[in-house]
Amino acid sequence: MPIDCKAKCGNRATLKRPKTGDALCKACFFAAFEAEIHHTIISSKLFRRDEKVAVAASGGKDSTVLAHVLKLLNERHDYGLVLVLLSIDEGITGYRDDSLETVKQNRDDYQMPLKILSYEELYGWTMDRIVAQIGRSNNCTFCGVFRRQALDRGAKLLGVDSIATGHNADDIAETVLMNILRGDTARLRRCTDIRTGGGGEDSIPRVKPLKYSYEKEIVMYAHYKKLVYFSTECVFAPNAYRGHARAFLKDLEKVRPSVIMDIIYSGEQLRFKDTVKKPVRGICERCSFVSSQQPCKACVLLEGLNRGLPKLGIGKKSKGDRMIAKQNQELALRERANIVKNDF
Repeated sequence: MPIDCKAKCGNRATLKRPKTGDALCKACFFAAFEAEIHHTIISSKLFRRDEKVAVAASGGKDSTVLAHVLKLLNERHDYGLVLVLLSIDEGITGYRDDSLETVKQNRDDYQMPLKILSYEELYGWTMDRIVAQIGRSNNCTFCGVFRRQALDRGAKLLGVDSIATGHNADDIAETVLMNILRGDTARLRRCTDIRTGGGGEDSIPRVKPLKYSYEKEIVMYAHYKKLVYFSTECVFAPNAYRGHARAFLKDLEKVRPSVIMDIIYSGEQLRFKDTVKKPVRGICERCSFVSSQQPCKACVLLEGLNRGLPKLGIGKKSKGDRMIAKQNQELALRERANIVKNDF
């Protein structure tokens, strides 16, 4: 039996919203989805008029919908924003090279300037080469750390006021679960923040306009709007720790559809004792980008790759210090042996 749209617009319902369970027609779903993102932007004061905003574009569904909706709302509500696309090429054959073609299509469709930065030009390494060194274990650590800093580097080059990322409600709920399971109180404290960073001349804030948008609804919006996006999963992703949190969350969602929002709200309400050690955000002495340690994680991982010690930045700092000391000792012994050999 046909069902009327719950918005009482007179049309027949064509879909059921995963977030609310409401039966809506396509037009009312679009209006509700866009209105919620507009409310998130306005209530959280994510942007100021005349700001230049970089949309972190990967070519996937989240960043494509984010770019489309930001352009739409910017024109509809006169935010007065200057929007640009910023994409990072990690150097993953068969994945990123293909998705960048979608990003270029987004550039043409939405008439936004596009800047592409690669790991190769920033760090002298591609993810393909890194995985060849480190293996399939811990490779997402390298990619995540380098990608976060690469976005900062790109934003600084473009001179933007903030970076808008496509993190959705599912992503944030997964991150809350991951940080609880790892006992990472530092990240657990800030992972639900809709705005991170900022507060200093060298720190460009990041905002999450899709924070309260369900992944399923983002897919539905992209599908019914006929948006062009890249849907292939990263070839290295199956081994990521996040995958276990995602599978667990999907199992919970089958039993309780509201669990995604429940986890986010729980994360927002968490409070820690004053005795809990808090990381102090500063500036890395080597690369001059934001970090809570000296040197920053990106510089440590890069040093390990360049030294031929790819696991240098994996695990405790004391372990890495021992690896460096051992290598330095071996190099000193080799140099001494060469000197003795040359004397003869």
